[in-house]
Formats: sequence, C-alpha cells, structure tokens
Amino acid sequence: MAVLSTPELHAALSLRDLTDPAQGPHALQLIVDSLRTTLGQAWPYTEIWTRRDHPVVPLADNYDNLGYAADAVTRDARYTRYASAGEVLRSHTSAMIPPALRELAASGSTDVLMVCAGICYRRDSVDWQHTGTPHQLDLWRISRDITLGEPELEAMIAHLVETVLPGQTYRTVPAVHPYTTHGRQIDVRLGDDWIEIGECGVAAPHVLRRAGLDERWTGLAMGPGLDRLLMLRKGIRDIRLLRSTDPRVAGQMLDLLPYKEVSAMPAVRRDLSVVVGPDTDLSPELLGDRVRQALGPDEEVAESVEVRGETAYDELPEAARDRLQLSPGQRNVLIRLVLRSVDRTLTDPEANQLRDKVYKAVHEGPVLELIT
Repeated sequence: MAVLSTPELHAALSLRDLTDPAQGPHALQLIVDSLRTTLGQAWPYTEIWTRRDHPVVPLADNYDNLGYAADAVTRDARYTRYASAGEVLRSHTSAMIPPALRELAASGSTDVLMVCAGICYRRDSVDWQHTGTPHQLDLWRISRDITLGEPELEAMIAHLVETVLPGQTYRTVPAVHPYTTHGRQIDVRLGDDWIEIGECGVAAPHVLRRAGLDERWTGLAMGPGLDRLLMLRKGIRDIRLLRSTDPRVAGQMLDLLPYKEVSAMPAVRRDLSVVVGPDTDLSPELLGDRVRQALGPDEEVAESVEVRGETAYDELPEAARDRLQLSPGQRNVLIRLVLRSVDRTLTDPEANQLRDKVYKAVHEGPVLELIT
C-alpha cells in the first residue's frame, strides 16, 4: 500500500478549505448556508447538525461503514490517498456521516438534518470542471418513526435545485451507491449538455443499523458537488478560478452574482510523445493525478490533459521503434497538455519546463526527448 509521505500529507492539509469560514469568506459558504436555511424552513421541526471534521478519517468511516465492499476498486491507492494503513484523506464528505450517525444513536434526538461540508481528496482528470481537491456537501435527514422515502427524496431534490439554481432545468437518472437505495444522479441542463451536480438516494438501512439505529429509523442522503453548483450559479467555465488570488477574480468569489470575465490569459499547448508499458493505466483520473503530482505547486496552470492517440509496438514503423527504443508490448502515446495561468501569461521557457516535468512523470522509455 502506498502511503503519503509527511511532506505530501502536509501539502494536502495546507490547502485552504473554501467551505470553512475560519479560513476566510467564500461564495461556497453561501451555497451551504442557503441550503441549510431552505431545508430548515421546509422541515421546521428537524434539528440541524453542522459538522466539520478533520480531513484525515478512519478508513472504516470512508468505506466500510458506508457499505463499500472490501474489494471495492476505489479503495486502491491509485484512487485513495492513504495517510496510514488505517487512515485516509477523505475521498468524500460522506466520511463524516458514520460518526454523525453514531452520535445520533447515542443522543435523544429523533429527527436530524446533518450538514457536512468540506474539501475532499481524489484522483481526477484535468479539465475545466474537475480537480483533485473538490469541495462537497453531504445532506442527510435521519428520522425515527417518520418514513422518509422516494417522495420525500424528490422534494429534497427540488429544494436543492430551486435554491441554488433557480429556474434551471434538471433531471434525475438511476445511480447505484453502497450507502443508498433508490439512488439517483442529479443533472442540470447547460446548453446542449447535461451536467451532473450530485447524487442522492434513500439512506440504506444497513448503514443506519451499523451505526446503532434500529428499524424505526429511515433517512435521505444527498451529496451535491459545491464547486459545480457555484460554477453553474455564477456562470464560471474554469474550476481553477474558484481559488484564484487575482483580485479581479477573488473579489467575485465572495457573492453569488454572475461572474464577469476578466482578461483571459493565452493558452500554451504542448504535445508529448511518450512510451508506456502494456499495463500502464492512462485513464483520465490517473493521468490527471500524475500530472498534478509532477507539477507540484504549479499544478493549477494545467488547464487540461488528454490522450490524443496511441500506437502499439507492432503498428509503429521500424524507424520509430528504433528511435524510441521501444520494446515489444510497449505503446507510443500522444498526450496533449494545455497550460494556462489564470492570472498571468506563461513564457515559453516556463511552459517548456512544465512540459518536461510532465513528460518525465509519464514517459517510461529509455530515450528522453526533453525541450529544456
């Protein structure tokens, strides 16, 4: 099992959680507040519990106590960041739910809305709407002797969209989660596309029972992506802007008004021809994570990265195989890297140095083709 080094863990924990008022104001907090208020008004006799747990959580609360199978692929260190053998950087704010359920079981409360917001840590692709450190919100209503099912779930979905994205067209499609039944994915219309804003369902009985809540208890579980909600609310088309320190941008991240474009910095494109082994996984999520690790503190300048094509050893001309010193079974892959800072123009030497960092992190062949 790959465990984060002390510097890697420190770097992860040093990243500002934009949902935390103690770390400064941000519009993401306004999204959380508005949903807390709306649901509180819709359920006036429901207690509201707001949690803000440390992002290093027990492995059991991130997976086992939410119903994930012992062999679930998401547990692999390729996707989960292990702080130790038994602890992880939470991959979702749902990791706050098992301890909240245990607390509920030990309390005298009978109808509670759990509001759990925070930063999460994932392996994810690099593009305009994804990041390896997204902000998420878990909203779970758990009640004793009140049956909460699909009709109540539909109403909760409507409250979410009407509060954050008023007037927006939305749909739900079936989705499977280990911690819900009747799972749904919530999408909203953006132009000709449907954009996912979160997932939800009826709280799975086995999750409630595991926490000590008997068959009298039922619940609703919802997990919207806060970054995506804010981007859709303000009309932002680059997730990196949410963390921008450019005063022209940062000042607009304090309200829910439509975003006003500032001068866009020019993009710099670099195409990389790399050699990888037959078993190398270049899925968008894992490739994105390798790029972020390679760039380190400069990761935010990576606007997008994608595989544009690949050629097997047997399909390459002999001259190309000789030049690359390819071995049977290896592949030649073309990767397009687009670099763009949100607040300044990258120079060609800077872009070349960043390109070389990514190249060395992905390339597995004996011949290096560096620019700098």
